Amino acid sequence: MHALKLLSAFLKVNLQMSLAYRADTIVNILLNLMWLGWEILSLNIIFSNTQTLGGWGFGELIALLGVFRFVNMMMFALIWPNTEKFNQSIRDGSMDYTILQPVNSMFLVTFSRMVIWRVWELALAVVLIIVGVRLSGETTTPLQILTFGLLVLSGMVIIYSLWIVLIALTFWFTKFDNNVTILHALVDAGRYPATVYPAWLQVIVTFIIPIAVATTVPLQALRGELGLERMTLFFAAGIVSFFIASQVWKTGLKRYSGASS
Repeated sequence: MHALKLLSAFLKVNLQMSLAYRADTIVNILLNLMWLGWEILSLNIIFSNTQTLGGWGFGELIALLGVFRFVNMMMFALIWPNTEKFNQSIRDGSMDYTILQPVNSMFLVTFSRMVIWRVWELALAVVLIIVGVRLSGETTTPLQILTFGLLVLSGMVIIYSLWIVLIALTFWFTKFDNNVTILHALVDAGRYPATVYPAWLQVIVTFIIPIAVATTVPLQALRGELGLERMTLFFAAGIVSFFIASQVWKTGLKRYSGASS
């Protein structure tokens, strides 16, 4: 309950900050729509020369774009805003104030800064997924939809866990400012289905650095391509990744020397 109250307070503060710059918010939304138009145009150009891409049709790529933008919403709403603030807090010692608070420090670092206007992308992502599935002609069952939703959440947990590990490295390497640039490059690989990549790269993005679990895999479940064993494996990947990230974070906190060093 304490964490929920804090989250509510963070939401109110960040909402007030967004409302203070309404013009910027409108411009950012318009720019976002422009980029969406460019992405759809790019897919149209690709499919004007081919019927499938890695075994996926145009509608399925539209749905994948929706999932990708859903994941990216989390990146831009939470991860990007808090990364620079965290890196700076390690260098100037202001991380002390976060650690001293009577609440989980990882929670505070994650939610203290949020770009509220990005929330509208949730609706946009859902529309893209629905339109994409209809264009592909796929029939879906309630169980497939439920599995799809759970796998998307599991994939987002994996992305979040990768972020925690990368920013936690700042405890060891204070000037590691490009940590999230690496994550952005990795997540960008999820823009297309894993099947377009060579076999060795498919293994990397699915099992070693499981970016595809956040984008390709949920849609494979929606298409009925995943068996129970593989779905269980991907669910477990989310749980394991979060556990590892939590341990790395705790270990990093022990190395933090504070402003007094």
